[in-house]
Amino acid sequence: MGSRIAVVLIVVAILFPLVPLVIHSFARGYVFPQLVPAEWSTRAWRIVLATDGGTWNALRWSVVVAVAVTALSLLVALPAGRVLGLRTFRGKRVLEFLVLTPLLVPAVAVAIGLDITFIRLGLSGTFWGVVLVHLIPATPYAVLVLAGVFANYDADLEAQARTLGASPLNVFRHVTMPAIKPGLIIAGFFAFIVSWSQYVLTLQIGGGKILTLPVLLVSTASGGDVAITGALTIVSALPVVVLLGLASRHVVRTGLGTTGT
Repeated sequence: MGSRIAVVLIVVAILFPLVPLVIHSFARGYVFPQLVPAEWSTRAWRIVLATDGGTWNALRWSVVVAVAVTALSLLVALPAGRVLGLRTFRGKRVLEFLVLTPLLVPAVAVAIGLDITFIRLGLSGTFWGVVLVHLIPATPYAVLVLAGVFANYDADLEAQARTLGASPLNVFRHVTMPAIKPGLIIAGFFAFIVSWSQYVLTLQIGGGKILTLPVLLVSTASGGDVAITGALTIVSALPVVVLLGLASRHVVRTGLGTTGT
């Protein structure tokens, strides 16, 4: 019961700031100091959800890019997080700082710095170019989460399983994975949301050919139509809210730190 209440409170806290956007998306002639719109309309939603509009194409690109970034970042973060969480070695602090470095550099500087290199490699304006540049801010979050998970992980359980004859694959499937699954889900959520929200990197490296929801949203907002901007913002935020609710449930129920006992 307590976990359900916690999840509901988290989701409500995320949804509450979206209430004004919902009102604006259905409003017509909504100006200050009106508390409620004088007139209601579904015009904005008809435009945003039209099959011949750009929303569905942008949504498809956002999902495909974010899923690819999440998968690749977890492939990198899993071994990196294990080493940082379980091992103690000289230069570990330096390595942890290097992992955080991409988060300290402004996205604009990263985009400009890589743009010329990506053009030479033929990656500018391509799907894989956008995926690779999204990995720069997404992977550190996944690494840090998994490092914290492995810091509370009992690796002796793996040794016991191997002693009993389990293969490396079975050890990973039946010992390691169940123990780190909650943290893996949270790491994946962070990678997904970081990729999902990227605008500058997508615009610079994608060159306008990879039209994701943030790119479409900023372009729409510059047009000054508040109703359409509100509707598109809700469309952009809804998948994140759903994932946040699912991830929050796992955090509340099992926690990030798993000892494996």
